[in-house]
Amino acid sequence: MAVIVRAGAAPLWWPGLLAAAVGAFVPGLTGRRIGLLAGAALFLVVLAVVASTRTGRYAELARGAARAGRSDFLQDRDVTVRNWRRAHRWWLVAAFLVAVASAYALPGAGGLVLAGAGAGLWLKAARFGRRERRDDVLYWVRTDRVSRGRPAGKQVRAYRTTGPVAGDAAPGGARRRRR
Repeated sequence: MAVIVRAGAAPLWWPGLLAAAVGAFVPGLTGRRIGLLAGAALFLVVLAVVASTRTGRYAELARGAARAGRSDFLQDRDVTVRNWRRAHRWWLVAAFLVAVASAYALPGAGGLVLAGAGAGLWLKAARFGRRERRDDVLYWVRTDRVSRGRPAGKQVRAYRTTGPVAGDAAPGGARRRRR
């Protein structure tokens, strides 16, 4: 489950930083200093909002989690990430272009907002990873219940659990390190 949340973090973080760097070289209408200071403030606000939204729903679904059965189809981490990024690629490209274009009004601010959203998603996945470590399980969403990459959408009624060493994802959605 944390893999789905974490799948959007990198495609928002890195283009956001790139858009902020491009914006730092554009003087803009408000000037670089004001734009970058406003962007830093917006970064923190967006990070806090993204990291805290829907956490109650995640906790509710985790409390009602059932052990994954033999009939449950649980997807590989790489497949999940690839599917999420393919489904959202045009939104990610559009967000990057808007962030770069916003540099003409407020230099760097749009890129920092995008990076703040990525950092918020990473923080949310890390928080869920701590819950997985505490409960000593991995939480999964059945692939037939995930609509457009929403791990807490209306179709998701409960999470499935497996042992902490199942699959190729570590708690929090990171890639499992092979020893």
